[in-house]
Amino acid sequence: MKPLTRESLVLRDREDPLAARRDLFQLTEGEIYLDGNSLGVLVKSVMPRMVHAIGHEWGRGLIRSWNDADWYPAPLRVGGTIARLIGAQTHEVVVCDSTSVNLFKVLGAALRMRPGRRVIIGEQGNFPTDMYVAASVAELMNAELRCVAPDDVEKAIEQAGDQLAVVTLTEVNYKTGRLYDMARITAAAHRAGGLVAWDLAHSAGTLPVQLNACDADFAVGCGYKYLNGGPGAPAFVFVAERHLAGLRQPIAGWHGHARPFEFTPDYEAHPGIDRMLVGTASQLGLIALEEALTAFDGVDMQQLRAKGIALGDLFIALVDQELGGHGFGLASPRDGAVRGSQVALTHENGYAIMQALIARGVIGDFRAPNILRFGFAALYVRHVDIWDAVAVLRDVMQTRAWDSPAFMARKAVT
Repeated sequence: MKPLTRESLVLRDREDPLAARRDLFQLTEGEIYLDGNSLGVLVKSVMPRMVHAIGHEWGRGLIRSWNDADWYPAPLRVGGTIARLIGAQTHEVVVCDSTSVNLFKVLGAALRMRPGRRVIIGEQGNFPTDMYVAASVAELMNAELRCVAPDDVEKAIEQAGDQLAVVTLTEVNYKTGRLYDMARITAAAHRAGGLVAWDLAHSAGTLPVQLNACDADFAVGCGYKYLNGGPGAPAFVFVAERHLAGLRQPIAGWHGHARPFEFTPDYEAHPGIDRMLVGTASQLGLIALEEALTAFDGVDMQQLRAKGIALGDLFIALVDQELGGHGFGLASPRDGAVRGSQVALTHENGYAIMQALIARGVIGDFRAPNILRFGFAALYVRHVDIWDAVAVLRDVMQTRAWDSPAFMARKAVT
């Protein structure tokens, strides 16, 4: 195969149909940001929107803005916008709380929908909070959590049989980037009479997720990764329309009530997706997320996915071409069709190497015990960025720049 060159990648960027989207983001000159799978980049229009929200809607409008500035319906409105990105109907998605809290809600609801079934199936190596939440739900509701290897999920579903209540998986693994076949897993769970709750933290905003086409039951996801909603942005929750009427989620709050402003002492769930709400929405977080989502206006998700695969394939090819002999392993699938928009490398000195990269303006992150993680948000990452990032990594390895006490000292957030 002909060696890749920087010049050839400059040409690819000129032909990229998504190239103009990069101008919507506030990117720092001289930095290559490859951590959008952990915290997305600021969309430029968010700043003036927040100035107006804080100075005018809050500063002057005060309590009137719940009506006058349309604050109150924001969870449903923003949920409807996200619905287009994840293959759902607008009335099946609402933005609220955190991913962890929403997962607790849907797992609790799923167990209530399957009385007499006590098995929750999860994945070994899933993001820890998902397993912590699942274990907590299992303890509270007298269920059994079975965590299995990714390749054994379908076997575990079959073995659970008529005891299967719910399967909880993250569509794209946070460490390896491995992509589950959502349709296949969901169908397997349904054949056994169970339900499935998908975590879309690493797929919403980068993959053409198809919840309804896959007959999914529930999904949760965060607003601050590929959706670019800002640190701690509110999360979202999806409930398939067919489940809404009978759903009983375990955290009954006043915003989930059928008539919240009648202030009745007895709880009556709202007939729609509003029943997944609990308390007062984080309004400034919602406003920031809503504005950030405008970066997706008119974007073809298939086109976005194709570029995400291409960037990952390019990164792997350049690591093969430029970094042989430096001790790196590949933790992600080589096949882009079964990989999300990220690539994970392994190295025994991974933490220090990542710190050295960050010091030189190539921003990725580290996941214990030995994962260097690089995310490729196709709305703003260019092909030439991949070349330049690998070039910096090669120099860090050749010069042993990573071999410094400053880079080996662990920070609180890795």
